[in-house]
Amino acid sequence: MGYMTTIVLDNLTKRFGDNLAVNGVSFTLGTGSFTALLGPSGCSKTTLLRLMAGFEQPSAGTVHFNGRPVGSPDAMVPPERRSTGVVFQSYALWPHMDVAANVAYPLQARGPGRAAIDKRVGKALEMVSLTGFEQRSVDGLSGGQRQRVALARCPVTGTDIILLDEPLANLDVHLRAEMLDVFARLHEETGATIVFVTHDQSEALALADRVIVLDHGVVQQSGRPEQLYNEPANAMVAGFVGRGMFVSALVSEGRVVLADLPVPARGHAHGTKATVLLRPENLALTDVGVPAVVVATRYSGASYDTTLRLANGETVLLTAQERLEPGRPVHFTVEDASDRAGLIRAGAAHPPEGDWPADRVAPAAL
Repeated sequence: MGYMTTIVLDNLTKRFGDNLAVNGVSFTLGTGSFTALLGPSGCSKTTLLRLMAGFEQPSAGTVHFNGRPVGSPDAMVPPERRSTGVVFQSYALWPHMDVAANVAYPLQARGPGRAAIDKRVGKALEMVSLTGFEQRSVDGLSGGQRQRVALARCPVTGTDIILLDEPLANLDVHLRAEMLDVFARLHEETGATIVFVTHDQSEALALADRVIVLDHGVVQQSGRPEQLYNEPANAMVAGFVGRGMFVSALVSEGRVVLADLPVPARGHAHGTKATVLLRPENLALTDVGVPAVVVATRYSGASYDTTLRLANGETVLLTAQERLEPGRPVHFTVEDASDRAGLIRAGAAHPPEGDWPADRVAPAAL
């Protein structure tokens, strides 16, 4: 790979009029890393990516590539001089060009000979499994094939950084799974530093070696996928990464009592109000346990996502192997309560969108 591979954002801020889209974001992405920017729609993931690419100028803060400032309120290195490859949702292909011409387009202004261009194009198409498609019209390609053509334009120039803006948003579920393999192979073969914007947690957790969760233009947490899932920094991350739901509980003699269900809660005082984060994979229907009523059932293919309402009106989600009719009374329990069954927070009935307090029980302690 080339020179610029490390990305550093220092207190990066972007305003659009009175709207503070990106608010003091700072992080470092190491050489050859694969990072997912994850968050709900409207959280400014794409704006942050555009700031890295050079399509937007910071209102405050800086963007550095390998120690070199490329974006600030006072100076901007244009996108074409940042050694980045950008793949958009819309693919941004030239409809009047065939596949080879689209992939070769970034090389035209650089002046390599025809033989060199053909060699690079062939190698790039091989990376994305499109060998033999050189003369095909892009209008005749499927959505997944068009996405691969757009992706092939990144390694053809030997780019150091690849920025992907929700590249799977327009593909069906089968093509998405196929493209995940293509992205992983591209990362392995090029060693490029990749930043991948998505609102889909399954994509982020499956692909990235680091996930940065954003909300309202602010970084909520950054870390390994396993870390974000098992040790969420705050309520927003805990609810967004995974399908957990919060329910109220009470600490009694070193255990959190949810109805008749005890969950360990070391370090909390007797009588303390608490909140428990319960994830579907830790819940199971039983003959005896926490009483609930079925609210809704949705078929997911291999099972049924079933929403239950507790006696206090709060809801939880679990996976059932049969369809349960709304209104049916059931009982459930938490499996492996001594492991990562729930996250405990003392205090208010529901955790705020900010940090968990320092005295929360770590998942490994449950």
